[in-house]
Amino acid sequence: MAGITFTEGSGLQDSIFGKSQGPIRMFIEKRSEAFEAKSLVNKLFVVAPSKHYSEGHRSMTAMNGFMPVGENGEYPNDSMQESFQKDFKHTVWKDSFSISREIIDDAVIMNLKQKPEAFVAGYYRRREQFAAALYGAAAGQKATVKFFGEKFDVTGADKKPLFSKDHPSFLDKTAVQSNCFQDAFSNDALMAAESAMQDFRDDKGNVLTVTPSVIIIPNDYKMKKEVFAAIGADKDPNTANNGFNFTYGRWTVIVSQYLNQYIEQGASPWILMDPDYSAAYGGAVWYDRVNLEVKSEIASNDANVWKGYARFSAGFGDWRFAAVGGVSGGTQLLTA
Repeated sequence: MAGITFTEGSGLQDSIFGKSQGPIRMFIEKRSEAFEAKSLVNKLFVVAPSKHYSEGHRSMTAMNGFMPVGENGEYPNDSMQESFQKDFKHTVWKDSFSISREIIDDAVIMNLKQKPEAFVAGYYRRREQFAAALYGAAAGQKATVKFFGEKFDVTGADKKPLFSKDHPSFLDKTAVQSNCFQDAFSNDALMAAESAMQDFRDDKGNVLTVTPSVIIIPNDYKMKKEVFAAIGADKDPNTANNGFNFTYGRWTVIVSQYLNQYIEQGASPWILMDPDYSAAYGGAVWYDRVNLEVKSEIASNDANVWKGYARFSAGFGDWRFAAVGGVSGGTQLLTA
């Protein structure tokens, strides 16, 4: 568990609310553990702590590599330079709930439990929704997403939407790459998208070690059926002699019911991701500046108020960690 910091206002233990502090803390901690155990945030993003007002990503171009020099040849002087830059500014997130003195007086245990559990559920649900909102807007090839009144950036470090047909090279603006494909999900489309990702190049044109291993889909029964039919058997169902299905056993599938809220109606996007590349090069990043802090105090109307405060940010850096399929306007992988 990431950890929750609790603080209590002076006089609480000596008040009528004193005996309720421990149980409420327990309700919050237990509910927090349950949400973290099934959270998708850690699977969709590289989660890291932060100690700064914002975090900056400064990617570097690759080196040219070792060169043949012949006998007694001089050492080539290789070099790197800064590539695209991306800054992540932390956002403050707050919520609160109150327990009236009457509830304590009347010992309404059900109300004492429901409010703190709903409070912490609201915090973790918002994190899941925020993660899904970023991916959903990215799948729609958008540059920003409005999330509960605030605007958030969903572009990569190159200032292009995360999924785009024309990601530029930092060194050669005429050399563009696509990680945005229009093909609906199928076994062939999956293999074609995987091959396209394995051919992603760095800013100097070098082939990278992108190896997608995760498929992310919304909670749609048709999509789930197609995905698991494609990767769930070691024989190819499309051949009369049941040829070997080389996509079998190589994929982890993440089904996000929150993603349904943030994709366009009727759209069926599917996302391939290389979590190792994302971790190494800052693909999808999530910074926890302040883990959830919960404080308890007595208000002027004699209610026991519990307030929650957190700061975190998330977004995308190097676009090469992922690709999307099944979206309009994307590059076509398969011929008709």
